[in-house]
Amino acid sequence: MDLRVIENLETELSIEVQGEDHTFMNVLKGALLEVDGVAAATYDMNPEQSGGQTEPVVTVKTDGSIDPLDALQEAAGGIKEKTGGFRDAFEQAA
Repeated sequence: MDLRVIENLETELSIEVQGEDHTFMNVLKGALLEVDGVAAATYDMNPEQSGGQTEPVVTVKTDGSIDPLDALQEAAGGIKEKTGGFRDAFEQAA
């Protein structure tokens, strides 16, 4: 997965996430919204309506109590933990 920082401000971060679709972007947005200090998390992937944008862009805004990059890292860790838990439960059920 390739990431490209579009904007990195004190309380806002926008990153292009290459090669992903709504499935992953919805999971990432949901995980970001679970992080304390995140005020908003959205993504956009409308190529025709976004000036030729072809890859999704996630934007995270914080209330200033956490750096947006740290929030993204925490959200990614949460996703990894949940998918690991699901994998373990699935293997035990099989």
